[in-house]
Amino acid sequence: MADYDYDLFVIGAGSGGVRAARMSALRGARVAIAEEYRVGGTCVIRGCVPKKFLVYASAYSKAFKEAEGYGWSVGDARHDWTTLCDNLHAEVDRLSGIYWKNLSNSGVEIFQDRAELIDANTVKLVKDSRTITAKYILIAVGGKPARLGIEGEEFAISSNEVFHLKQRPKHVVIQGGGYIACEFAQVFAGLGSKVCQIYRGDTVLRGFDDDVRAHVHEELKRSGVRVMTHANITRISELAGGRRKVETDTGEEIEADIVIQAVGRIPHTDGLGLEAAGIETAANGAIAVDTYSQTNIDNIYAVGDVTDRINLTPVAIREGAAFAATVFGDEPTAFDHADVASAVFTQPPVGVVGLTEHEARQKFGKVDIYKTTFKPMKNSLSGSESRMLIKLVVRQDNEQVIGVHMAGDDSPEIIQAVGIAVKAGLTKSQFDATCAVHPTVAEELVTLKEKWKPPEIS
Repeated sequence: MADYDYDLFVIGAGSGGVRAARMSALRGARVAIAEEYRVGGTCVIRGCVPKKFLVYASAYSKAFKEAEGYGWSVGDARHDWTTLCDNLHAEVDRLSGIYWKNLSNSGVEIFQDRAELIDANTVKLVKDSRTITAKYILIAVGGKPARLGIEGEEFAISSNEVFHLKQRPKHVVIQGGGYIACEFAQVFAGLGSKVCQIYRGDTVLRGFDDDVRAHVHEELKRSGVRVMTHANITRISELAGGRRKVETDTGEEIEADIVIQAVGRIPHTDGLGLEAAGIETAANGAIAVDTYSQTNIDNIYAVGDVTDRINLTPVAIREGAAFAATVFGDEPTAFDHADVASAVFTQPPVGVVGLTEHEARQKFGKVDIYKTTFKPMKNSLSGSESRMLIKLVVRQDNEQVIGVHMAGDDSPEIIQAVGIAVKAGLTKSQFDATCAVHPTVAEELVTLKEKWKPPEIS
């Protein structure tokens, strides 16, 4: 048997890579991991965690106004960007340190270096100019912000750089209509910035249920965001004082303090040496894997966003754990990617699980729809016009609930529990047999009785 430096070498110390490394080491494998930036990956360092802190911060401005309806006099509320960022980065540092400590305590050797493949069993550490061999290699390098190649886009920042702004911009232009673009649009609007969101499509959140898309679009406008649809940025230029000018294909020109390109994310595989190892990839650079996360090269696996299956942190973690069980636990394990619940932290937020109405009709033909839009009880006194959307998609032939879509306060918290029901294949009758918790917005999930019918066209 060949003599390798390690049983497993992991490239990328994000959530998926860290979980795979730790679980493999705890099963007795000799494991090393390389990370070119910071341990913790996108989610901890420049994604889910710091973004949600910004969401929390921006939501207070709305809460202060709504509190007046409940008798509170808040006074002259002011926000300090520096305090927010200092506290945010302190927490990110703490979490990154925990990831590092957990890896180390599990016996994983950590290299703060970029690793690139030389062949199927060898990697090169770029800074150290050192080669390392391993019986198995796991690629977990995640994704990176996409760029469109428009003129002057060097004057725009991506979501990565948002967390390092020295001061809050007074005027922001955001390019994109996905969840990252929508989340940051409302973050800056809530903090007091003037925000213009430019999107090429007809409405935001492509890929989500149409009712959710329309609902979020209206809530963006309600929060003060100017949403320009059917528009593309054609050029970005720098003005005096560091300001930016955006030109669009509609002929409009907009000046702003910063421009954020939030046009999706792509697998972070450039220069990784995949060709040298013979690894097959998709056109966008995603690594092709089977249900066990194995590539076309027997000893090389990949998990997380780099495979472009479901690009969510919890999914990467489960894929990493399944890899460790499969390769070092003699327990072939494939993570089931069906019915994975997810959230969008717009304001109000979105929670979804299962199929959209469109997907359900394509797959099953006849479906029943149960949905409602209403003003939550909290808003009765607050004066807020924000509304809640709840929608159930049900197979007509067996009553199975195959999709739940929510937009409104607490939707992400609620959808985690509802995801269990959808994953278990529960029926509408079983939803109906569940007693409501009153008064809550979630009780609508078990009290919706009337099937939705499209309005008649006169």
